[in-house]
Amino acid sequence: MRDLTLPFDRPLDADPEIVPARKLSARVAGVFVAAGSHFETRAVDALDLGFNGIAGDFHTGATRRSGGREPWYPRGTEIRNERQISIVAPDELERIARNMGIREIRPEWLGANLLLDGVPLLSFLPAGTMLFFRGGVTLKVDAQNGPCRVAGALVAERARLDDREAGALMFPKAAKRLRGLVAWVEKPGRIASGEDVSVRVPEQWIYRA
Repeated sequence: MRDLTLPFDRPLDADPEIVPARKLSARVAGVFVAAGSHFETRAVDALDLGFNGIAGDFHTGATRRSGGREPWYPRGTEIRNERQISIVAPDELERIARNMGIREIRPEWLGANLLLDGVPLLSFLPAGTMLFFRGGVTLKVDAQNGPCRVAGALVAERARLDDREAGALMFPKAAKRLRGLVAWVEKPGRIASGEDVSVRVPEQWIYRA
């Protein structure tokens, strides 16, 4: 019988390094909703979330239509909506603003639903990270939210840049890996501004095979 205590095909030193799971703490510094036909959000006191996302929000729905982020599908293909919630961090917004040479970037200009404070390098939280809100909601992180010219155009407009087109083109570079995260609702409920959040980061590794 084969010794199952030994590696089958390669030595253990060839396996990827495993970074253990960990827990972090955060706080909801703001909640926002896009209650119209445009992605720009506005501040509210609380968000009501179901399995489809935020009730009445621009990005609500169990499914969505594919776009430029999914070039493997014809544009407009119906796919699962893993982008129900947009999350940003105050320190990363400040960095983007500095990169663009402007005074500020507000969460609303990026269509953010949550401003989450207290997590270092928020945009680098890996897929699968769980956000447990004290009020009972659970969100699961899908991926980084890649910056695009559409958001850049609104930033340029709201910041009153002289050259709006140049500002729109600048934004994707200035916001690279700083644009925050997209997530979906695993457990519905209500999220209120000021609420505490437990962030559970899963085990991580780099797949290089």
